[in-house]
Amino acid sequence: MSLTEVIGFVAGFGTTFAALPDLLAMLKRRSCKGMNPTMAAIMGTFQILWVYYGWLIGSRPVMVWNVVAVAINFLMVGSYVHFTRLERK
Repeated sequence: MSLTEVIGFVAGFGTTFAALPDLLAMLKRRSCKGMNPTMAAIMGTFQILWVYYGWLIGSRPVMVWNVVAVAINFLMVGSYVHFTRLERK
């Protein structure tokens, strides 16, 4: 693995897991208060484009970190839907 890829993996780590504290807080309090599903959906959409871009340029760090970020955003939107339904009852 080249130094460029190592730097890409390290840089991607920080940006990928930036949303994780919000997801964990939402799961801990079992509420979607304070969460903006539109932001998560927009981020997820553009992260899918980043995965495609990473594939086009052959960059493993771009693809790997954005696949993880898409999964985190998918969990955030799924949790939002779940907790919204619970709060309506």
